[in-house]
Amino acid sequence: MPVDSFRLIGSLHRDGASLELKTVDLCFLVALYTRANDGALTGFDEEALLDVFEQVCEVVEPGADNPRKRATHAVQRLRDQRLLSRVDGAGVVRAGEYAMTSLASAIVEFYMRDDALTRESLTLLTKTLLASLAELKTAARKATSGEDWRALVVAPLRVTVADLVAGIERRQRGLDAQQEEVQRRVGELLQAEWFDAVERCQGLLDDTTSTLAELNAVLLHDTNQMQGLLQDVEQLATTFGAVEAEEAVQRVTEQVDRVAAWGSARQCAWSEYYQYVHRFLRDIVRLDPSRALSERIRNQLAGWSERPFALVVASAASIRLLRELEGRVDRPAVVRPKRDREVPLEEVAIDLEPAELEERVRAALAAAPDSLAGVVRQVLPEVPAPRRFLAVGRIAAQVAAEANPTSARERPWVAVPGDIEIEDWHLRRNDHP
Repeated sequence: MPVDSFRLIGSLHRDGASLELKTVDLCFLVALYTRANDGALTGFDEEALLDVFEQVCEVVEPGADNPRKRATHAVQRLRDQRLLSRVDGAGVVRAGEYAMTSLASAIVEFYMRDDALTRESLTLLTKTLLASLAELKTAARKATSGEDWRALVVAPLRVTVADLVAGIERRQRGLDAQQEEVQRRVGELLQAEWFDAVERCQGLLDDTTSTLAELNAVLLHDTNQMQGLLQDVEQLATTFGAVEAEEAVQRVTEQVDRVAAWGSARQCAWSEYYQYVHRFLRDIVRLDPSRALSERIRNQLAGWSERPFALVVASAASIRLLRELEGRVDRPAVVRPKRDREVPLEEVAIDLEPAELEERVRAALAAAPDSLAGVVRQVLPEVPAPRRFLAVGRIAAQVAAEANPTSARERPWVAVPGDIEIEDWHLRRNDHP
C-alpha cells in the first residue's frame, strides 16, 4: 500500500471521519443535484435549500412536524460530513450560499447512473482507446525532445487514456451491481414461486451468461492489442530516456491488466453461480415441486430438540458370488520368427568410367593447359551427355588436387561443351613460380 494511503488512513482516524445518511438526507441531495443540473446552477442560497428540503419532506415524510427546523438540522448534518460547503465569505452577516461537494455528487451519481457494461458500450470504449493508443505511438515516434514527450505522450496518457480506462472500470462496477441484482431476483423467485420460477430463473441466468461471454471475448481480443501498443510506446520511451513517459505507460498498463483480470474473474465467478443454481433447480426444485419434502425436513429440524430422531441402518451380510474355477492356460511367449541374417552377395560389374576419366584428365594436364576450361574442353566431349554435369565436378576436383590452380577474386564464367558454364581457374605451369 502506498505511503500516502497510510497517511490518509491516519488522518481519517484522527479526525473521526464518518458518513451517516438518512433516507431523507439522501433524497435531499438527489433533489439538489437534479435542480442544479436542470437549472445550470453553481450554488444555492439558504432559502432555496430550505424550500427544497420542505418539498422533499412532503414526498418522503408527509405530515412531519416543523419541517423548517428539520431542514436547518439537515443542512448542518450535511455540512459536518462535507457533503455541503458554504462558498460565500459573508460569515454570519447574512444568509450564506452553499454548493454540493464532489463527495455528495459522487454519492448521488452512484444511485442515478445506469452505466452497466454492454457489448456495444465496451466495444465503443475499447476501439476509442485503441485509436488513442495508436495516435500516442505515432506521436512517440515523432517526439524529439523532453517537452514533446510531455505534451504529446505523457499528458494524453494521464488524461485521455486514463479517462477511457476509468470509463470501462466504472461500467464494470455497474455490471457487478447488475449481477448482484440478478442474484437477488433469482433468490426471491425461488423463495416466492418455487417451481413456477424455474423458467424465469433460467432466462435470467442465460442472459447474463451470454453477456459475460461476449464481454470476455471482446476484452481478450482488445486488451492484447492495447498491451502491444503500450509496450511499443514504453520501448520508444526507454530508447529515448523519457522516464516520466515510462511511468505513465506502466500505470495505464496496470489499469488495462486490471480490466482483463476483471473479465476472467467475473466469468469464473458467474460460472460457479450458474452451476450452483442449476444444481439446486435440478436436485431440489424439480424433485420436490410442491415443497412437501422440504417442509417436512424443515419442521423436523426445528423440532429436533423436543423429538430427536436418528437414522438407523441394519447391518447385513455381504452377498457372496461364487465363480467357477477355470484351469490356468499357459500362453506361449511372444517371439519373432527367425530369419537369415546373412545377405547373399551379388556380383556387380566394376565401373571403370571414373578411372578412365582420371587418366584422360592426367593426359590433358600433361599438355600443360593454362586454364581449367582447357582441360574440360579436352576431356568432356568423350563423356556421354547425361553424365557430363557430374564429370565436370570430378574434373575440377582432380585438377585442384594435381595442378597448381590460382583464382582471382572475380572468376569469369566460361562455356564448355554440353551447354554448361563453369567458373574458370588459371593453371600455373610447374616451370614457372
